[in-house]
Amino acid sequence: MKIEILYPEFCNLNGDMGNMKYLEKCIPEAEIIETSINEKPKFIDQADISLVYMGTLSERSQEIAIQKLKPYTEKIKEKIEKNQLFLFTGNSIEILGNYIENDDGSKIEALKIFDVYAKRDMLHRHNSYFLGKYKDIEILGFKSQFTMLYGNNESDYFIKADMGIGINESTKLEGIHKNNFFATYIIGPFLVLNPHFMVELLKIMGVEDPKLAYENEIFEAYNIRLQKFKTMD
Repeated sequence: MKIEILYPEFCNLNGDMGNMKYLEKCIPEAEIIETSINEKPKFIDQADISLVYMGTLSERSQEIAIQKLKPYTEKIKEKIEKNQLFLFTGNSIEILGNYIENDDGSKIEALKIFDVYAKRDMLHRHNSYFLGKYKDIEILGFKSQFTMLYGNNESDYFIKADMGIGINESTKLEGIHKNNFFATYIIGPFLVLNPHFMVELLKIMGVEDPKLAYENEIFEAYNIRLQKFKTMD
């Protein structure tokens, strides 16, 4: 089993690398491939990558990542259609939209894989709690971002919010989910805070009867946090 982490030297903000550190604890036999910014992603040519992960990155790093991935746009689309498993957290989803709009109205062309776009507001950071559902799994976490995503994600949203916002303040539909592509602004780290989804992810990766590292502790923490979130106004 192989897990590819895209650009870990850049995509490591908000503690997002904790997602992969915990995943490695859950499946220690997995081969972790860290693909640096000047390397061709392994999943482009290889069919044996169980998961491709990208975490939160800075605004300047987004622009670099777009340029590095642009030659592989059609291949990424093909991989999504063929059910390659992806998990993008934080603002990494923005590089797959149509464009990112700066405060001054200028636009950075993105990969145009999903029909959405991002708008930056660097003088106002949005911070909030999040609680919602993916299938029958209750998902929780936090948001802390300068950007919002816009566009119609009704047919391919990831999580429906009960508390907090979706991809922007006017919707309850959070993230993108198409085939085995998952993307969310939720941080925490996301997988550490959501053990039920972690089990789901491991099953998609082909792990039979998944067992989580520190299973009792991780579910106890989840249940405590879940009850706390449910009592918030």
